[in-house]
Amino acid sequence: MNNTPSLVQEILQELPHLRTQMYFQSSLNALSHAMEDLILASSDSPLVIANFQQERFYRQEIRRYQQIAQRSNHLYILAAPESSSGFATANDSLEVISLKPYDALAKEWHLVVLSKQYSVCLICRELPTDALSNRARRFEGIWTFERQVATSAARLLLARIAAYRPSLVSKVAQAWQLYHLSSEESSSVLATATLQMEARIFSERLVNYLQASQYKLLRAYRELTKKEQNERLINAIVAAMRSSLNPEEVLRNTVRELGKKFDPCRCFLYRLGTATGETKIEYESVAPGIDSLKGRTWSVADNPLFIAAQAQSKALAIDVTDNAYLKANPALGSKISRWQIRSWLLVPVRYQGNLLGMLEIHHTAKEPYQWSSEDISLVEAIATQAGVALTQATAYRDMTSLNEQLAALERVQSNLIAIVGHELRTPLSTIQVCLESIATEPDAPKEFRQIMLDTALADSQRLRRLIQDFLTLSKLESGKAYSYPEPISMREILDLALSGFSSDKRLDDCPSIQVRFPEQLPLVRADGEGLVEVFTKLLDNASKFTPAQGEVTISVQVLETEIGEQNSHQPMLKVIVADTGRGIEPEQLDAIFNLFYQEEDSLRRTVGGTGLGLAICRQIIEGMGGRIWAISTGKDRGSEFHFTLPIEPSSVTQVISYSGMLKE
Repeated sequence: MNNTPSLVQEILQELPHLRTQMYFQSSLNALSHAMEDLILASSDSPLVIANFQQERFYRQEIRRYQQIAQRSNHLYILAAPESSSGFATANDSLEVISLKPYDALAKEWHLVVLSKQYSVCLICRELPTDALSNRARRFEGIWTFERQVATSAARLLLARIAAYRPSLVSKVAQAWQLYHLSSEESSSVLATATLQMEARIFSERLVNYLQASQYKLLRAYRELTKKEQNERLINAIVAAMRSSLNPEEVLRNTVRELGKKFDPCRCFLYRLGTATGETKIEYESVAPGIDSLKGRTWSVADNPLFIAAQAQSKALAIDVTDNAYLKANPALGSKISRWQIRSWLLVPVRYQGNLLGMLEIHHTAKEPYQWSSEDISLVEAIATQAGVALTQATAYRDMTSLNEQLAALERVQSNLIAIVGHELRTPLSTIQVCLESIATEPDAPKEFRQIMLDTALADSQRLRRLIQDFLTLSKLESGKAYSYPEPISMREILDLALSGFSSDKRLDDCPSIQVRFPEQLPLVRADGEGLVEVFTKLLDNASKFTPAQGEVTISVQVLETEIGEQNSHQPMLKVIVADTGRGIEPEQLDAIFNLFYQEEDSLRRTVGGTGLGLAICRQIIEGMGGRIWAISTGKDRGSEFHFTLPIEPSSVTQVISYSGMLKE
C-alpha cells in the first residue's frame, strides 16, 4: 500500500462529470457538523465512514461519534494514530482503522453518510500551504447529496477498510448488501420524497454553524480592532514623545487620551520623591461631571493599594464596590466615597527599574468596570513610555534651569567686569595722577601737596573697601564668615557701627543720624561682626543717596512672631533704617539685593559702588536666621530698610514687657 491513490482522484476517475471546489477548514467544520447533526436528527441507521487524517482530530470529536455509534451499527473511523495511543482498540458498534503514515488517506478529510432514505458525502484532500493558523488550511474536494457519489465513495472506502482489517470482511460484505452498494439500481426515487426534508434540516444546521462561525469572526475582528486601536494609541504617544521638546505637554496628552479610552473615568499621573508621603497631582483628565483632583495634594503613605502597586512590577486592578477590606480602611473608604471610585487601576511608572511616579485610573460608572488583560497591557505600555517622558521632563527642566543659571552667571560676569573695571580704574587713575603731581612738582605749595595726598589716600581706602567686599562675599558663600552667633546687645552693636562710620566719613557731608532705641532691649542671637557690617553698609548706602540736609533714622520693633518664616513662632527684633533720600522705584525693591545690581548704568553713575553691599547684607542676615527687605513709595520719597533677627531665648520673657510699647 505504499502507493495508495487519493480517494478524490479515484472518485474523479469513476465519475468524470464531477468538479472539485476549494474549502477552508472552517467551512469543512461547519459542513461536517451539519452532516453529523443530520444523522442524529433522523430515525434511520445509516452507514457512516469518517476519515480524520490524524488521530488528534478525531479526539476533538469523539463525544459526537460516540452518540452516532448508538444510532448506527456501521460506523467506521479512519485516522493515522499517535504513537502508543491504543487507537485501534475494537468497539462493538464503532470500528477504528489505523492508517499507515504513507497512506494518501492520512492527508484527506472524508465523511460519507449513506442511508436508505438519504445520502450525503464530503470528500477532500488537503492542499500544500505554509499557513501557520488552522483557519488558513485549504482543501480540494467534493460535497454533495448525490447518492451515486456517496455510493462510489462508500465502496472505495470499504475496500480500503477490508484491506486494513481482514477481520472486518464479513461486516463490510453485510454493509454492501444492507445499503445496496453492489446493485446497479438507483435509489434516487426512494430518496426523492424525503430528500427535501432532510436537505432542509441539513441547511438549518449548516446555517447555525456558519452563524456561530461568523460570530466568532466578528469577535475576533473586534479584538483585532481593539488591539489596533491600542497599538495606534501607544504609537501616537511614542511618536509625540520622540518629536516633542516639551515632555510636560506629552504627559498631559497621555492622560487625556487614556481618559477618552476608559470614559467615564478620572485618569491622572503624579511624580514621587517627597518624604512626606504626599504628592501633588500634575497631569489629569476627567470626564464631564466628575470632580477634578488636579492641583490637589494626594496622600499615598496611608494607601495600601499604592504600597502594593509600587512593590510589584505590574499593574494593580481592583473592584472596590464589593471589597470589604477597602471600605473598612478609613482613609481608603473616605477616598472611595469622596471621589466616586467604582474600579481602581494603579500602574507604577518606572524608568530603568527606578520608580518615578504612578498612573491611576478611577472608573466612575455605576457598574464596576472589569479590567481586561488587554486594558492592563495597554496602560502598562503607556506607563513605560510615561517613565521615559518623566525622565525627559526632569532632564529638560534641569537643562532649562542650568541655562538660566548660566545666563545669570554671564550677566553677573558682565556686570562684574564693567563695575570692577570702573571702580578700579577710577581710583587708580586718581592715585596715579596725585602721586605723579607730587613727584613732578617738588616745589608745589604745601596745601596743594596735602590735597593731592588726601585724595590719593581716600581713593586707596575706596580700593581697600572694594577688595574687602569681594573677600567678604567669597567667605559668605563658602560659609566661613560671620558664622558664630551669640547673645548680643543691639544698642552696643549700633554704637560700634556708628563709631566706625563717623571715622570713615566727613560728617559735614552726611545727613543727620537719629537713633530711636528704648532704654532696654532684649538680646538678639547674632554674629557681632556681621551685624556691625550690616549696619555699616546700610548707613553707607543711606548717606550716599540722602543729601546732607536730609535725615537717617534707626529704630526697632519687637515682633512676637515672624509671619511667613519657618520659625513662625520665634520672637524677632526688627530694625528699621529709614532715610529721606531719593528713594527706590517699587519694581526695583527686590532687585537691589542682587549681586552687582546698580540702579544706574555702570558707565554713567553719579554715585560710586560695586552693588555688593546689599547682597552682602542679605547673606549675613539670612545666615543668622532673619530676613531683610526694602520699602519705598517711589523716587525722591525716601527708603526704609527692614531686617529681623531672632531674640535670644533667655530674653524671651522680656518680650512681653517691651511689646506693649514697641509692638508693630
